[in-house]
Amino acid sequence: SQQIQFADDMQEFTKFPTKTGRRSLSRSISQSSTDSYSSAASYTDSSDDEVSPREKQQTNSKGSSNFCVKNIKQAEFGRREIEIAEQDMSALISLRKRAQGEKPLAGAKIVGCTHITAQTAVSGCFFGGPGVGHHLFSGEETNSKDAPVLSGVAVFAWKGESEDDFWWCIDRCVNVDGWQANMILDDGGDLTHWVYKKYPSVFKKIRGIVEESVTGVHRLYQLSKAGKLCVPAMNVNDSVTKQKFDNLYCCRESILDGLKRTTDVMFGGKQVVVCGYGEVGKGCCAALKALGAIVYVTEIDPICALQACMDGFRVVKLSEVIRQVDVVITCTGNKNVVTREHLDRMKNSCIVCNMGHSNTEIDVTSLRMPELTWERVRSQVDHVIWPDGKRVVLLAEGRLLNLSCSTVPTFVLSITATTQALALIELYNAPEGRYKQDVYLLPKKMDEYVASLHLPSFDAHLTELTDDQAKYLGLNKNGPFKPNYY
Repeated sequence: SQQIQFADDMQEFTKFPTKTGRRSLSRSISQSSTDSYSSAASYTDSSDDEVSPREKQQTNSKGSSNFCVKNIKQAEFGRREIEIAEQDMSALISLRKRAQGEKPLAGAKIVGCTHITAQTAVSGCFFGGPGVGHHLFSGEETNSKDAPVLSGVAVFAWKGESEDDFWWCIDRCVNVDGWQANMILDDGGDLTHWVYKKYPSVFKKIRGIVEESVTGVHRLYQLSKAGKLCVPAMNVNDSVTKQKFDNLYCCRESILDGLKRTTDVMFGGKQVVVCGYGEVGKGCCAALKALGAIVYVTEIDPICALQACMDGFRVVKLSEVIRQVDVVITCTGNKNVVTREHLDRMKNSCIVCNMGHSNTEIDVTSLRMPELTWERVRSQVDHVIWPDGKRVVLLAEGRLLNLSCSTVPTFVLSITATTQALALIELYNAPEGRYKQDVYLLPKKMDEYVASLHLPSFDAHLTELTDDQAKYLGLNKNGPFKPNYY
């Protein structure tokens, strides 16, 4: 029989080889969640405050203490951040206004685990708005935000969580007296894992799971294949809009942002190796090539490797170029892509970072050895120094670069959040029998609806098929236009 490989109860799922992934309400891969970041993080970060938020007694403006954030006094600042984010999330705001009238999530009790940022706070306000049941979110956040709490969303998250803090936050959201979740919104599978292992009776009563990361989706397929998935789940990661915007277009912009903020490096003429040529890898390579970098690609998939070749990149094994490259970027979703052997062979001042979903791509544990010296240069930048004086520049301790060291464009998160909202609405309102105990793709009609909601931002005008054209193509004039397998 199939065996599901779980790590210890206080650890995350075993990592599995997957392609690409990144991206919203508790950070999934526990410690990789510890540094989600907005442009204002430095303003709000109180690193000098060494008191754990778990030990603080805080109350919001409504007198509630059902939350745990770093500093509730920053609520007004957080609310302004949310207002800024809303300006570029018009599609989600439009959907929220429609939901206030139709109340499609009335009675839903949603527990979520993703990145907590100003942008995901906007989606949190959507889920906590009128007609939606009580909603709890865990994860790691940039700065304290009172607004989600006021909207009926209890938030347990703060910047710089430890591994133990991360699981504590998740448990506080699941183990609530007099309240039981009936929907799960996850990003990476940690929340699903926790409920499945610790609260099996709760898991069996869940009406649906929405998962948005490649890592979490992989784990759901594992459960399904082994016959242990007892609730329907929606694979949002492989929706077309999410794949393209969250992985390709987002990373095409945020890779340079993260590297520039942390290292001030000039890319022209630099030799860079990008491990993985999925959607994330494609975005990273396109951005680096545009700035004049010499880009190499490593791949296990012959189709992705051929795509890299056709796009003008040389496909190599990491061991072939590791001595000469200036920058190493991982974006595979796999584990131990960059090993201690690779790190030992790197040249002085080589920059190493991760753009994949999980924090296991770079074997950082192997660097925490007595013979190596760690020197914190600035926030999210460490020099790892070898006995001979060689230094390797490690960014965000191997965690996700764009969330730890830069920002994710608000428009991208609008698309992701809108897709998640529609998936939750679909699962929650689906008649009995439509979805069985399996993993499903978001219906293409909804995928196209997400895209259409964002077109007004560009003043884009769609061409409509004539009746004769629609008949010729065998399509409905109103879509869906893409086949289910696309």
